[in-house]
Formats: sequence, structure tokens, C-alpha cells
Amino acid sequence: MRIEYKKKIDYLFKGFLLLTGLISILVTIAIVIVLIDDTVNFFIHPEGGGFPTSVIRFFSETEWTPTFVNKKIGIWPLLCGTFLIAFIAMAISIPLGLLIAVYLSEFAPHSLRESVKPWLDFLEAVPTVVYGYFALLGVTPILQWIFRFFGIEVQGMNALSPGIVLGVMILPFTASLVEDSLRGVPQYLREAAYSLGATKLQTAFQVVIPAARSGILAAYLLGASRAIGETMVVAIAAGMYPNLTLNPLEPVQTITGYIVQVALGDLPFGSFEYLSIFAAGFMLFIVTLFFNLLALYFKSKMERY
Repeated sequence: MRIEYKKKIDYLFKGFLLLTGLISILVTIAIVIVLIDDTVNFFIHPEGGGFPTSVIRFFSETEWTPTFVNKKIGIWPLLCGTFLIAFIAMAISIPLGLLIAVYLSEFAPHSLRESVKPWLDFLEAVPTVVYGYFALLGVTPILQWIFRFFGIEVQGMNALSPGIVLGVMILPFTASLVEDSLRGVPQYLREAAYSLGATKLQTAFQVVIPAARSGILAAYLLGASRAIGETMVVAIAAGMYPNLTLNPLEPVQTITGYIVQVALGDLPFGSFEYLSIFAAGFMLFIVTLFFNLLALYFKSKMERY
């Protein structure tokens, strides 16, 4: 009787897990369908010129002003701002994350590693709006003070400040993933290097890191995807002006920042301005999907290894 009771519990638990998995899949499919449907409505809307004119304008124009009277729907200013801030964030996160991961994986004592990792995880728990106001009210004045000595003006809203803060914000995420990749390298590779007279530092950078390169690339691609999809930090500190520029000292607007700006406004449901957030969101979906698929590919290579 007890064995049959346990089997029933197992079946119920498996059914519950299957149900929750199916619900998550169905919700994801529903989100994608709604996103695609409203994106199609945006491109066939007469205010954008209708299909295929709106698609051509979407990829050829260099201004993004769908909420203005003179409507321009070139997505490039939003993409430029998004990738500029993500690039700055990854320039901070990649070297620091690698150094932190190497130290925790190869050099830190077990007790120190177990005490440091919770603090890294704690940084991920800080609300992103706190990071956003820290970038606006803390980092930006410091940058303005530093660049003033070189005669360079840093505007109150700029790409550099949220990029730096965003790099620190995703640092625990990337460092943790990179450390997991390093710890997944077989121990016999380290022992073989030690037997040949290599130091611990040489083993870490010449043996362990090359062996874990697929996992490290996957970690940084996931970190880049997270940086691209970040909302509150860039919405607060980067600005609300879609600016086609690579100058990090100027204000820019990201795709997520634009979605926040328009979604908080009072726009008629189904209007061209309202539908523009779905077209921008669809581009963000495609970009992040590409990065995630690329990360999964490199992760699968690491697992095969």
C-alpha cells in the first residue's frame, strides 16, 4: 500500500510539473503572437505609409519620431543607443568578471569562496531603479567633474554613466556563470599542467581559460543579452532622446527606454504611436533571441567537451 501511495504521489507531482511547464510555454507563445500581431499592425498602418513602405522606412530612415506630427520611424537611433550602452557595460563586465571568476575558481580558499559568492548574489537582488538613480545622481556628477579638467562637457543624461553602472550590475551574473564554466574544466588538465612545472597562474590563464572558452563566451553572451534588455537604469540615466551617435557623453535612448516612455503616456489603444512600442519590442526580441541562441550553442559545445 505504501509503495502504491508513493507512486500516486510521484504521478501527481510529475503531472503538476508537466502542467506548469506547458503553462509557461503557452504564455510565451501567447506573448510572441501578440507581439507579432501588433508589429504587423504597425507596418500596415496608413500613418507609416503601409506595407512595404513602412518596412523600408523602418530600416532606412535615421530618425525615430513616431509620436511627433512629422513621423520618422527609423529604428537605428534606438538600436545605436541600446548597443552603445550594452558595449560600455560589457567593457566593464568582461575583464572584471573574468578576474573575479578566476580568483574564486582557482585561488580563493573554499571558506572565502563560500562567503564571497552570497555577496555577489546580493548585488543581483538590488532593485534596478536604485542602480538607475545611482547612475544619475552619483556617477554622472563624478564623470562631469573628471571630464571638466579636460575641457569636455558631459551632459546630465548620457550613455557612459548608465553603461558603467549597468556593467557593475550584471557583473555578479557574468562572474558567476564564468566561474561555473571554469570549475567545469576537468581536474586532470590542471594536474597535467602542474606536472609539467606550470605555476597556478600559468595554469589558470593558459590551460583552464582556453579549455572553458565556450562556456565563457556563452556567459558573456547571456550577460550582453541582459544588458541589452535592461530597462530602468537606461530609462532613468540615459535620456529620452533617440540620438544616432556613438559619443557616450551625449544623451541616447534605448529600445527599452522608449517602451517605458510611451507606455507611461496617454495614447489611444491601437494608434500608430501605441503600436510603435511593439515594433521596437519586436526588434529587441529578435536581438536578444539571437544572443541567447548563440549562447546556447557555445554552452552545448562546452557540455560536449
